[in-house]
Amino acid sequence: MARPPVLPGPRPSWLKIKVPAAEITADVERLMRSKKLVTVCEEARCPNQHECWGVHRTATFMLLGEICTRHCGFCNIGKGRPGEIDPDEPQRVAEAVASLGLKFAVVTSVNRDDLPDGGAAHFASTIRWIRTLLPDCGVEVLIPDFQGREKDLLTVLEAGPNVLNHNVETIPRLYRRVRPDADYHQSLELLSRAARWRDDHRPHMRTKSGIMVGLGETPEDVLALMEDWRAARVDIITIGQYLPPSDHHLPLVRFVEPEEFDMYRRKGEEMGFGRVESSPLVRSSYHAAESHRKAEG
Repeated sequence: MARPPVLPGPRPSWLKIKVPAAEITADVERLMRSKKLVTVCEEARCPNQHECWGVHRTATFMLLGEICTRHCGFCNIGKGRPGEIDPDEPQRVAEAVASLGLKFAVVTSVNRDDLPDGGAAHFASTIRWIRTLLPDCGVEVLIPDFQGREKDLLTVLEAGPNVLNHNVETIPRLYRRVRPDADYHQSLELLSRAARWRDDHRPHMRTKSGIMVGLGETPEDVLALMEDWRAARVDIITIGQYLPPSDHHLPLVRFVEPEEFDMYRRKGEEMGFGRVESSPLVRSSYHAAESHRKAEG
């Protein structure tokens, strides 16, 4: 059993969450189990799960199983050898989206470096199924880096997501410790390619990326990364507080004050981002539909 994480002092008041009664989230949970679906809300122990499930009735669907082929030190998702792909999963995700009556759906996945296309076709199929059952539903996909393969990125883009999201997760200096199987510049190139494709084929699509803070970066590091995002023409960014899922994960170096998050938001708006979500409880898909609407405006 994972031990509770050791934190640098008691959790501050701005990180305390009001949890709704269990019955409020029960309908969404039953739907996920009946469709045999996995959500990143549960797997990543997201602090906003109860708000999203209980208040907004939304969930971030996780494709391609519960086992990831990478070994990121911050992540609570299981690591190892994944199982077979379920070809019916895209349809079941779309049916769950329809049952919830969503106007905006968020879909992500584990990393599947064992697959020739990294799961790109599975993402594309899910987008198409959602559009078949709910033609007016917006779709955000939070994709892996596909090991830098442009053709797999194009497979997803050509299916027509409203938002193409890929998180860089942390500053380049911390990559070896935080994302040992990934490459910062490869992730930036993916975002740049998506922006170029958008300009040529789908001007209303938005690109998005996010990081966690509290892992040992400085404010100067974060501002430099934000400049890299702008150079890659990212439209929407998310910045939130890292909270280790257990004592076996990367330790938390510091709690970031709300004033620092406010500074990142102001600087990001000055830099020209379409939308900046920056606060302690922000996660990649938190208020995704609202962020998309405001970035479009």
